[in-house]
Formats: sequence, structure tokens, C-alpha cells
Amino acid sequence: MATGAGEESSSPPPEKMKLSPAARLFQSARFNCYIVAIMGCKTTMDPEVIKAGLTRTLLKHPRFSSNLVANDNEFGRKRWVRTTVNLEDHVFVPSFDLVPENPDQFVEDYISHITTTPLDPSKPLWELHLLNVRTSDAESVGIFRIHHSVGDGASLMSLLLACTRQTSDPDKLPTLPAPAKRTAPPGSSRVLRVLSAIWSAVTLIWNTFVDVMVFIATILFLKDTKTPIKGSKGVELNTKRFVHRTISLDHIKLVKNATNTTINDVLLGVTQAGLSRYLNRRYCQNGKEEGTNEKKNYLPKHIRLSATILVNLRPTVGIQALADMMTKNSKTKWGNWIGYLLLPFNISLQDDPLDYVRQAKAIIDRKKHSFEAICTYFCAQLLLRILGVELTAATARRAISGTTLAFSNMIGPLEEVSFCGHQLAYLAPSVYGHPHALTIHFQSYVDKMTIVLAADPNVIPDPQQLLDDLADSLKLIQEAVVKQGLTKETV
Repeated sequence: MATGAGEESSSPPPEKMKLSPAARLFQSARFNCYIVAIMGCKTTMDPEVIKAGLTRTLLKHPRFSSNLVANDNEFGRKRWVRTTVNLEDHVFVPSFDLVPENPDQFVEDYISHITTTPLDPSKPLWELHLLNVRTSDAESVGIFRIHHSVGDGASLMSLLLACTRQTSDPDKLPTLPAPAKRTAPPGSSRVLRVLSAIWSAVTLIWNTFVDVMVFIATILFLKDTKTPIKGSKGVELNTKRFVHRTISLDHIKLVKNATNTTINDVLLGVTQAGLSRYLNRRYCQNGKEEGTNEKKNYLPKHIRLSATILVNLRPTVGIQALADMMTKNSKTKWGNWIGYLLLPFNISLQDDPLDYVRQAKAIIDRKKHSFEAICTYFCAQLLLRILGVELTAATARRAISGTTLAFSNMIGPLEEVSFCGHQLAYLAPSVYGHPHALTIHFQSYVDKMTIVLAADPNVIPDPQQLLDDLADSLKLIQEAVVKQGLTKETV
């Protein structure tokens, strides 16, 4: 998670650096969030090689080589202070006397266990665990745990990718998909263009007004329906389980091209379909009916379910710039300006699976035509100046806890990459410490898409079943495309 305040420091920094508003909020008791980045490798990890690679790259970044130190002259306000990093305090290589009977379960348990203890505040706020355990989809697993005050998720993932190189060419950085180019509308008369611009401005103002009012209402009183996947008060303190599933990116692109939508539209549609299937089953079980008829609708009417989404208001720092910062000490802006979106989900059982994608497109198109994220960013800045860190954090937490889940999607490399010489099989980032029982993250990598869940087992005792429902939903949507003869050539 992140807040509506962004990092403003540049590199190389002075020996002492002020905390940005975002870092100050993440240091508050109500917003103690961590990022977890799981890396599956196709080979056994060599700890010494990885340590040498970290010395050449990540340790040259100021946030990964600085401590948080209180300044008595500024009423205890903390600053980043550069320090010498002892890698033995940050890179952990556990040894195992016996090979785990269930390696996948063992890795899940290990990740959950390390998240139960905070990072040592007297050291730079990150650590890396190297597990040479063969799982169903990797020969070994690396787990980064980074405090969210170090940076926002998009910047940190870009930084980690800047530490990788293409497997086919170790001298080249990964390449990321280019942003989609906006095409100009077909030619029309000047009068129609003027009328269209006026109508667009009116709807933009209206959408922004409605979204901001809903956001304020969520802070004050408007809450999501209490469903089997919504956490209760204090859910941010509960231990989470991190599970993932890899699906085909080509299947997602097939649906995207057939429905003339975007990958984000398809992913939101798949998520709506998967959550609807999962909740329908849970409501059936709560009703104590024997068996589950997936075609029978057990869902209550008018479920209000929404997700918190973070929007970068400034383009993410490119991985080339971050790589130069670590190797050439070049000056690069670190972090993003971030605002919140509250995204409503349509929870229902649809006869036509493609309706989930169409509904998702309508929701996202409307959200794109709104300044909600910009407004929430500036509101957060204003509250920080007026109310201070703790009250601003409490306000942000109240808005987030009114929603049901966190949702995000991040693009990854177009080609296979290696981290310190170790070829990656998958990337699975997530986050914990925010007031949600469920976080759903999508991460692309070459021709695959990884679904990552961070789930509170007290609320969602079967996260693997939810992964099944998400994967099955994509399959049903893809089959509907083929059945309806909508397939187009993948581009």
C-alpha cells in the first residue's frame, strides 16, 4: 500500500535526508506496511554470488543503505542517515536438516512466519531470504521484505528489475512493454469536436465530484457489505498467507483483442468473476446446504464491494535511470506521487462470462475520466500539514478499511531475466500491514501472468480455492470468446 504523498528525494543524496510525507505516514503506528517480493529461480541460489551482486547494485541506492534516526533538534522527527551495510544482517540463508515433505507449503509457512516480526529499526529497513528448496514451479525461492517507508511498490519493483539483466544477454537491462498509444478519433466537423470537448469537460467535473463525495462518505460512514472476505477491525495485525498461481498472458491478450478492451479491463473482469464464484460458494456453505451447485445463485442482492487502488500521478522512474543511479551515481527522482481510487466491483453470477469484462471496461473507463486520484493526493498533503502524521494516517486507514480488498496490476519484463546471475521463473510481489483481509496483485513476466494473493486465513481459510476460481474464470471467459466466434489475431 501507499499513501497520497510521494517521495521527493534525488540521488546521490546528502548524508542526512528528510523523510518524505509518505515515509512519515508509513512510520506511523496505523500504517506500518511492508512489501514482500517473492522471486522463484530456475537454479539453486548461490548466496555469495547474490551478496556480491547486491554490493554492486542495491546497496548503492540511498534508501537501502540508510538508517532512520530521530533528530532531537526537530522534536524527534526522523531522518535517513547513510550507514555502512553489513550484508550478514540482511541476507539470510536458512539450512534444513531434512527436505520438506511439502515444499510449497513449507515456503508459504516460512513467508508467513517472517512477516510476524518487524524489521530491526536500527538497520536499513530491508532483508532478503534465500531458500534453496525445490517447489512445484522453481528450484529455489528468494523473498525480499522491505518496509514501505523505503519507497512505493511501483518504484521498488522497478528498482529490483534494474538489478536484473536479460538472461540471453547479461549486459542488457530488461525491456518493459511500451505504453499503449492513444489514437485520434475519426475526422469530424469542428462543431462536433467542440461539443464533444464541452461534454467531456462536464462529465470529467461531474465524475470527479461524485468520486470525491463517495471517498469522503467512505471515510465518514459508507462501508462495504460485510461479506465472508471482508476483514474486521484489527485485520492488519493478523498474519497473512501469500499464495500465487501462474496463468497464460496470451489467453488474457486473446480476450483483450476479442473484446476491444485492455489487459487491465480483462484482469478486473476475471477478478469480478472469480470473486463472484468464490463468494457464491462461501454463502452456500454458510447456509449449511449440502454440496455446492455452482449454477445456483446464493449471493445476496445488492452487495457493495469495492477495492482500494493506487494510481501513480508521475510516470514511474525507468529501470535504465535506476540502473544508472546505482552504477554511475546519476541524479534520479525516487518514488511517485500517488493517489487513491475506490473501485466498485460487480458481484453477481452472469450468464455470459464476457459480461464481466464489459462491466469492468465500463467501470475503468469512467474512473479514467475522473480526477479522483489527483484530488485524494492533494487532500492527503493538506491533511498532513493541518492534522499531522497520526491523524492523517488514521483518516487514510478509515477510508481503506471501508473497502474490502486491495487490487493492483504491474507490468514485468518482456524477456526472461536473471537476478545476480540466477534466472527467474516468476515474480510474485505483494504487501501486508494494511486493513484488508485480501490483497490481489497481478504481475506479468514474459508470456505469463502471476496472480498473487495475500490473505488472512481467519477470513479466507482456503486461498488456493480462490486462486482456482480466478483461473477457472479466465478459462470460462476465454471459452466464451471462442464459442461466440470473437477470436482475433493476438497482437
